[in-house]
Amino acid sequence: MRHSYQATLGACFTGYIVQSVINLFAPLLFLTFQREFSLSLDQIALLITVNFLVQLCVDGLSARFVDKIGWRVCMVAAHLFAAGGLILLALLPGRIPPLAGLITAVIVYALGGGLLEVLVSPIAEACPTRRKSAVMGLLHSFYCWGSVATIALSTLFFFCFGTENWRILAMLWALLPLVNALVFTQVPLVPLTPEGESGLPLGQLFRTPRFWLFLLLMACAGASELSISQWASAFAESALGVSKTVGDLAGPLAFALLMGLSRLVYAAYSRTHPSPVGFMTASTALCIAGYLLVSLSPWPALALAGCALCGMAVGCMWPGTFSLAAACFPRSGTALFALLALAGDLGCSAGPGLVGLVSSAWGDRLQYGLLAAVIFPLLLLAGLALLRKQLSRKN
Repeated sequence: MRHSYQATLGACFTGYIVQSVINLFAPLLFLTFQREFSLSLDQIALLITVNFLVQLCVDGLSARFVDKIGWRVCMVAAHLFAAGGLILLALLPGRIPPLAGLITAVIVYALGGGLLEVLVSPIAEACPTRRKSAVMGLLHSFYCWGSVATIALSTLFFFCFGTENWRILAMLWALLPLVNALVFTQVPLVPLTPEGESGLPLGQLFRTPRFWLFLLLMACAGASELSISQWASAFAESALGVSKTVGDLAGPLAFALLMGLSRLVYAAYSRTHPSPVGFMTASTALCIAGYLLVSLSPWPALALAGCALCGMAVGCMWPGTFSLAAACFPRSGTALFALLALAGDLGCSAGPGLVGLVSSAWGDRLQYGLLAAVIFPLLLLAGLALLRKQLSRKN
């Protein structure tokens, strides 16, 4: 059966939806895990840290092995790992010590998440399309729409059937990566570098100062996004005292929805503006304001509005950094995307981990942890100012 490259892009869009399920389904159950398995907040934070540390390790190794094994084999394996981890999440905690079971499941689906993060963007970038930056923004928006679907459908399931049946829902979510794995066995794939040419050597990347600046931007982008999104449900339910249904809808769902909308706006902006630095700078300033609103506001409604504001602000950070780096290093191949994903996952691990540790040190008060995490958008703002100065000097 012959497939067009639109089918390839569609499979990539679905791949980011799978990624959103991996990253957001378990956080919806953090307080459920805490009650059912008698876990502390720092143990819950360990699940986030393990998830993104495993993805980080996969990102680092992918720079060397993905091109040798082939995109198709790695992409199918990524989806199978994702499905396997969700199935183990439902089965293991009741059969072995709960924390060990949860960590094992997280490790398995994090292997898939790491591969997806490395592969989806370069596969879409390699497709013969115009306006690469706009396609990248649209592609990354599907992570947000997947987040909205994950939160909304999971919340609806819990409302109808009860949170105690979360294992059934985990098995149902596992069907999505299984189906997309089959799709990736059929769609056409194009190498990122022309046949007969090799990508930019890793040593040359590491010797370029601007490459290290991009790594800083990616790390801060990941931390700025995940520090809020991973803890939004628990923050709304515990710190603000609202019900789980209201907390999930007004916290992580609103965050994901506005992040998706901001990525669509970014995609439209990229059609007429070659550089997203100005857009990213304004968004980062908005992110800082959102963090301060979440952590310092005495009114729950205003704190939830701050959470949604952060979602709008962080939307362009990840795809914008990818687009800028791809434009600066056009012959870098998969290695660039793998290393950027590694830096992003480092931030995705450090941000929520810092929130959990600071919150535990201050009597499980999540407001203090989220206030500490404002350091990440502040660093991102400084990095963007430095990048803008470099690009102006070059022009």
